[in-house]
Amino acid sequence: MIQVAMVDDHILLRQGLASVINSFAGYKVIYEANNGKQFTEWLNPANLPDLVLMDINMPEMNGHETALWLHTHYPQVKFIALSMMNDERSIIKMLQNGARGYLLKDAEIEDLKKALHDVTHKGIYINHILYKHIVDSIHGIPAEEETEQEKLKAMSEREKEFLRWLCTDKSYKEIAAAMYLSPRTIDGYRDALFTKLKVVSRIGLVLFAIRNEIAKV
Repeated sequence: MIQVAMVDDHILLRQGLASVINSFAGYKVIYEANNGKQFTEWLNPANLPDLVLMDINMPEMNGHETALWLHTHYPQVKFIALSMMNDERSIIKMLQNGARGYLLKDAEIEDLKKALHDVTHKGIYINHILYKHIVDSIHGIPAEEETEQEKLKAMSEREKEFLRWLCTDKSYKEIAAAMYLSPRTIDGYRDALFTKLKVVSRIGLVLFAIRNEIAKV
């Protein structure tokens, strides 16, 4: 039996999702928390959940903070970000903090079921939000490992620094200021890396950085 915990301050939605999850064969919601603070206080090291569904916008301790805490203290516990937001920066921050998937609250029941199954059995859930073109960046393909190493060797230290900044929640304009460069130069770095790494979004660049330990989770 896969034990699931839910962390969400929207009580009716949380209870509804818990009821749906309990109807899935092999899954059981063991407790529901209103926010990250309550979740961390309730978490029992002797009876950890296998999987956590975690909202992002919560009072007292939000999803980003809770995700980082959970990933730091109990990295074996897998979790899926659950949110109404599908903006790039929210996705990146949750992935950086250890999320194994990102699910919108208005997703279909079958999508929820697939997310639980994939994270449990495959370690990660990919949907339209994370885009088809980043699958290889997350999982890796053995035949391309050498090519990826060549890409790393071809990158300058400045480009690697740029990738590390991309793994934060800073905007491109803020990254430019932090690196003492013009926004146009930053756009040049981004476009050059899109071409070099064969990705088409900031998320793809971030996942490449995480996978190759340019930025560690």
